Amino acid sequence: MKVWVLRHGEAQANARSDAERELTEHGRSQVIGSAAHLLGKPLDRIIASPYVRAQQTAELVRQALGFSDPISTVPWLTPESDPKKVLQQLDLYADEQILLVSHQPLVGVLIGLLVHGSFQHAQPMGTASLAELEGDFPLAGAMQLLSVRHAG
Repeated sequence: MKVWVLRHGEAQANARSDAERELTEHGRSQVIGSAAHLLGKPLDRIIASPYVRAQQTAELVRQALGFSDPISTVPWLTPESDPKKVLQQLDLYADEQILLVSHQPLVGVLIGLLVHGSFQHAQPMGTASLAELEGDFPLAGAMQLLSVRHAG
């Protein structure tokens, strides 16, 4: 299994709610830069948080890659989601190569859990940072972090 984890691009500081914050122009360009690292990768699915900035990020990546399938929107990729619940959900995609589009603190803690098996080793992830992980199964401590690319 291969998993790419992408934090959304830079978003507006204020909106009616955190879930409604939209990407800034800078955030859009950050996402396009990160999407370039996914060109030619055999993605099976793009899975994103329902928050507006994550949806916009996922859609920009989908368009940049010419990915024809729709984005899968799930409630378990929001900023405060339980990383253990995410692991349970990832088991459903164990035979696929997927892109997760989400938020901090979830993305950093999730990567730390997948690689180190604990919550104490969260991976620093700035806006539009992209991590690539690989392993036989999406289990705590069972995946290898192949790369992390931070947006400029």
